[in-house]
Order: sequence, then C-alpha cells, then structure tokens
Amino acid sequence: MIGTSLIGGLDTGLRGAAIALFLLIAVAVLRRGGGRPVAWLGAALSVGAAAYALCSLPDHLRSLWFTPLTAICVGNVVVFWLFTRAAFDDSFRPTPWHAMWWLLLVICSRTASFGIDIAANWPLAAALRLVPVAFVLLAVVQTVSGWREDLVEGRRRLRLFVLAAVVLHSAVSAGVDISIGPDHVPPAVHLLNAVALSLIAAVIAVALLHADLVGFLADSGQPAAVAIREEVPTEPVDPAVLSELERLMTVERLYRREGLTIGDLATKLGLPEHRLRRTINRGLGFRNFNEYLNRHRLVDVKQALADPAQRDVPILTIALDAGFQSLSPFNRAFKADTGMTPTEFRRQA
Repeated sequence: MIGTSLIGGLDTGLRGAAIALFLLIAVAVLRRGGGRPVAWLGAALSVGAAAYALCSLPDHLRSLWFTPLTAICVGNVVVFWLFTRAAFDDSFRPTPWHAMWWLLLVICSRTASFGIDIAANWPLAAALRLVPVAFVLLAVVQTVSGWREDLVEGRRRLRLFVLAAVVLHSAVSAGVDISIGPDHVPPAVHLLNAVALSLIAAVIAVALLHADLVGFLADSGQPAAVAIREEVPTEPVDPAVLSELERLMTVERLYRREGLTIGDLATKLGLPEHRLRRTINRGLGFRNFNEYLNRHRLVDVKQALADPAQRDVPILTIALDAGFQSLSPFNRAFKADTGMTPTEFRRQA
C-alpha cells in the first residue's frame, strides 16, 4: 500500500513538473519566435503535451470540464505533424484546411456524444486508431526527409530529438498495449510515462536556455547568419573557404553536376561536412543545401533565358543544363524567386 502511494505521489509530482515546463516552453517559444508559424505551432504542441500529461493521469476525473483538455490531447497529433512541416520545410504555410484536419479528428473522437457506438462499428474504431498513427508517420517522414541537406545546426539536432522521442514513445506505447492492454496499466508504467514526459520537457527547456533553437526559429526570409550572430557567439567563417566555394560555383559551375551532395562538395574542398554546413549557413545565410545550389542554378537559367542567341532552346533543356533534375521543382523555384514563370521571364527579357 505504501509502495503504491509512493509511486502515485511521484507520478503526480513529475507530471506537475512536466506540465509547468511545457507551459513555460510554450511562452518562451512564442516570445522568441516572433509570431511565425513554427513558433505558435511549437507553443500549441507544448500546450498539448501539458494537456496529455494531465489527461493520462491514472483514474483522472472525466468530468465535463475535462472535455476541452481531451480535445487538445486528441488533436495534438495533427499539431505535431504541422509543427514538423513548419520546422523543417521553409516554404510551408498553414492553411484553413490544416485546421480542418484537427477539427475532424477531434469530432470523430467524440462519437459517443453523437450516439455512435464505436465498439459496434469496427471500421470506424479501426480508422480512429489508425489515423493518429498515420499523422505520426507523416511527421516522421517530414523529419527525416531533407535531413542531409539541412544546414541549420539547431534544426538538425531538433530532427534527431523528434525522431528519437517519437520512436521511443511509440515503441513503449505499443508494447504496453500489446502486453498489458490500455485499460490495465499498472502504476509503475504510469510512473515511467511521467518520467519520460519530464525528461522530454527538461531537454527542450535546456535547449531553449542554451539558445540551440535560435537558428531553427529564425525567419526563413532573413539570413540565418544574421539571426544567429545576434544571440549566439560563433567561430568566424574562414574567408579562404568562402572564396574557394565561390570559385567552384561561378567558375567550375559545380552546381551543374548531377546528384551533387554536400558530402561531395566537402570532399572537393577538403573540409569536414559539418564545417562546410556551418560555412554556408553562417557565412552565406542559406538554411538548405538545395536552396544554395538552386540560387546559382537560377542565375544560370535567367542568363540563358535573357540571351537572344538561346531564344529557340527549350526551357527544359536550359533547366537541365543548369543542374535541375526535372521541370516541376525548377518551375516552383523559378516562380518563388522571380514571381514569374520561365516563359513570362523570357518574353519580358
């Protein structure tokens, strides 16, 4: 009896500490994020984690006032997916349709309120269990994709942390569901869940205190080097490396090489890969390696489109010669850079 009471007290205390940390994290991210989508989605994710810490208490009261907290817990998986998109894709912009996903998932989870018996409707029950898993998988894919090309050190560490946290939490949850069942979880497992929540909150809080997320929270439209220099002391970028990098791009036109990776470029320069990432990010202000290559490719393309001698050369040929792998990403990059399609640009030029 004493052991059970001790475990219950530790569980409640750890959850209280985790809730306080998550709420502080939400405030800190909002203050430092300047109102950008990644900031308020990160704050919403932290509030959702705090709500989960409360809702997952063993034998918590399921009164009416708990309904908003339950809705936040259920919809937080959508917020998690949107957060990974905003954090790891600089071109992402939230739309009202994204909010509809959150609302739809919350409404479907409250089927009992509409007189629908989930147990009697196995397709609905299966869908409600699979949809959150699908959103988690989407978030994992977003976290992993583009990892190699990411130049922001804080954001690369965040990818690793998100991936490790998701894999660990999913493995533990699946193990508990399969071996014990969600309705027969012993107090010791609840305590383990509380410890995990507290550790996650503590790691994020430490990261914020040490300004590891400054580069990740920086505006994608602002040079990352400027945002980082304002708050984090860094080692100076070697001008000789920048000069050689510029020569490789403008003279040798290395960006035209098919399948060029940052590892290939680091080998060409005789540098460790992490140092080259830091040089391009902090010295030139780019947050993504493909963005850096595309900047040079677009200069090449615009010169070709404005050249009367190449007016009969197909646009696709020009794009492929500049290093783009296909027409679709080229068109997107060109429109984002100039506000025009390649055909419109050629006509005006």
